Amino acid sequence: MADTACATHTAGAAYLAGAAHIAGGACAGRAGLVVARAGRAVELDRWLRSLLAASPVPEDVALIAVGSHARRELTPGGDLDLVLVHRGRAGVAEVADRVWYPVWDSGLRLDHSVRTVHEARTVARGDLKAALGLLSARHIAGDRALADELRAAVLADWRADAPARLPELSDMCRERWETQGELAFLLEPDLKEARGGLRDVHVMDAVAASWVASGPDGRVRAAHDLLLDVRHALHEVTGRSADRLVLQEQDPVARALGLDDADVLQRSISEAARTITYAASHTWRRVDRFTKSRGRSRRGVERSPAGDGAVEHDGEVVLARNADLNDPALVLRVAAAAAQAGLPPAPATVARLAEHAALPRTPWPAAARDALVSLLGAGPAAIGVWEALDQAGLIVRLLPVWERVRNRPQRNPVHRFTVDRHLVETAAGAAALTREVARPDLLLVGALLHDIGKGLPGDHSVTGAVVARDIGTRLGFPEDDVRVLEALVRHHLLLPETATRRDIDDPVTVQTVIAAVSDVPGRERELLDLLAALAVADGNATGPAAWGAWKAALVADLTRRAAAALSGGSRPVPALPPEQVALARHDGAAVRITGSRITIAAPDRPGLLWRAAGVLALHRLAVKTARTTSSSTSSSSPATSDDVSGDRGRSVSSAGESQGTAVLDFTAVPEYGTPPDPASLEADLRRMLADRLDVADRLERRARSMRVRPGVAVAPPRVMIVEDASRTATVVEVRAHDRPGLLWRIGQALGACGLQVRAAQVDTLGAEAVDVFYVVDAEGRPLDDPATLAAVRSRVLAALR
Repeated sequence: MADTACATHTAGAAYLAGAAHIAGGACAGRAGLVVARAGRAVELDRWLRSLLAASPVPEDVALIAVGSHARRELTPGGDLDLVLVHRGRAGVAEVADRVWYPVWDSGLRLDHSVRTVHEARTVARGDLKAALGLLSARHIAGDRALADELRAAVLADWRADAPARLPELSDMCRERWETQGELAFLLEPDLKEARGGLRDVHVMDAVAASWVASGPDGRVRAAHDLLLDVRHALHEVTGRSADRLVLQEQDPVARALGLDDADVLQRSISEAARTITYAASHTWRRVDRFTKSRGRSRRGVERSPAGDGAVEHDGEVVLARNADLNDPALVLRVAAAAAQAGLPPAPATVARLAEHAALPRTPWPAAARDALVSLLGAGPAAIGVWEALDQAGLIVRLLPVWERVRNRPQRNPVHRFTVDRHLVETAAGAAALTREVARPDLLLVGALLHDIGKGLPGDHSVTGAVVARDIGTRLGFPEDDVRVLEALVRHHLLLPETATRRDIDDPVTVQTVIAAVSDVPGRERELLDLLAALAVADGNATGPAAWGAWKAALVADLTRRAAAALSGGSRPVPALPPEQVALARHDGAAVRITGSRITIAAPDRPGLLWRAAGVLALHRLAVKTARTTSSSTSSSSPATSDDVSGDRGRSVSSAGESQGTAVLDFTAVPEYGTPPDPASLEADLRRMLADRLDVADRLERRARSMRVRPGVAVAPPRVMIVEDASRTATVVEVRAHDRPGLLWRIGQALGACGLQVRAAQVDTLGAEAVDVFYVVDAEGRPLDDPATLAAVRSRVLAALR
């Protein structure tokens, strides 16, 4: 017996010697680790079989591995988990001792149990972790039929109990993620327990065993294997069993894996973790649908439009049957529809888009740029959709420079995320601030690009500004907007750094800010507001160590002082274009439809704007821009030069005046599907002009028939009365999330206040509406009573909500 014990101890020591082989560098690199791990698994199995065979093995006893050794993934610091299964044999403890004691003597850490099949099943049904271990059970030695019986019984129980066990497993995972954080973005991650780590792949295998979702695919397996190799190298390098990859051990681990340095290692880990996280999120969506559908009859999955070319199907966004894969805006439009609806794009849809869909060429068409802004404007819901596109390789194809920042680590404890994720988080945060700026599209795109220079040598603000200029041109922005975008990226640190490092009371400090925003003459105040909003979004996305109440207050104070120094400007309204002047002289009413442009000239009267907008909404047209003006039939001369608003060629019909002709110029695109029949649209517009179409009743009936989706949380609408913007009208500015019939609701609210719209500028930038209305009362005068102004603001806000 002593000779047997000595022999088994020697065999155990030989198994453990494999670690020294790797640590000494003989098997450096990932390939060496894989070979060593496989070889050790074979040797360990052989050794364990020899322990059980040291004396006659009862026919009704089996030695089973669970956990990492069952998967042949045991790393040098991992625990050996073994179960000795028997059929109620007396004296089974003696059999167990023949295995347990030599393992302990060898220095391996052992987690062990002795169970009958019934006992093992009972434990598994009451202990989730025990069940997960037994799902991967693998026969090592002894009665193979007994091992197969146990595995089959545990699997049957797991599948039968899936409606209860899977939600329990989901809760356990979420608690772990909350504690351990997200592996892809941690400076010192736990390779096993953090979100996107090894444990999540094992959990996905467990879900697949329930037949509720498919198992991990090849990309996930490859990501798992990389993390397993990193964990193996970590244990070898440190000689410890800890799974947290701390900073001082990252370079030695990188060298053991044959990588250049810790940065390359971190990028590889981030890539693997994001692949796992994305796949796991899809698995959990399948689980959620499975548990919610239990006990409910399903007569089929409903499909409902989510946007042009996109359909909601079973909680995901998929391609519509008539989607045009040759449309260069389709990829971004489907992504925007998913984000705006708060739904994930189906993986199969993303894969199909990546493989077959056309992508925008330089410069991007306006529809593609608009869809990108809509995607970013969805806020936090955009992050998951962006990740789906990124996993499919679409982001780098859309924006090639993205490859330089993708998974790029930031070795700074202040930053919570890699560079690319920080950019997306900043854009998502900026979506809540779109009401603060005149150009939400430039804010969102600027937020996405503000740190893009971190992928290039030199000062990231300077190099990033050059990249932003190129991307702005690529996206098809006008040259003037490109200059704003470039300045926004170059000066994105201006306000927070100046506010915290300079004396705000010193006039030179404010002049420094003004000098910087003067990079874009004529748009200084606009750029200042953009910089202020970007500072907030950037700080919040960086982390609590980078942004707090004190810093926010300093930045806000500096912004107010700079804005005061820049005050005195006016709000211009474009003059009536010559072709509209000609149309305004048309006797009676005229309707012209050219593609997406609809122009109406008709006798001016209250409510004309919003009634026309209502007709467009009836035909499922989304208003992208609208310009409405009035031209007096008695005079076409411009307004006097002392009108600081720049209003020209406009008058309003009021008591004692001749009636004018209003010109309404819309750009409108289908909400989804094909455009409406132009003849039908024109007929309805003419019926509206002749008071033979009840627009309100038709819109209400359509609203009742529509299924309402919760969508995403967006910033609340804002209604502002802009003082001193015009001497002849009151300027009402509305910022809101765009939705069908928005212009109708705003106009209806203004009409209910007894106001007439003298001129309007309506713009939809992405998913954000920025609308300006010049209104007068029934006598044609601007409003000056504070109570009346407050009532107008409240009425419009109520309509928006």
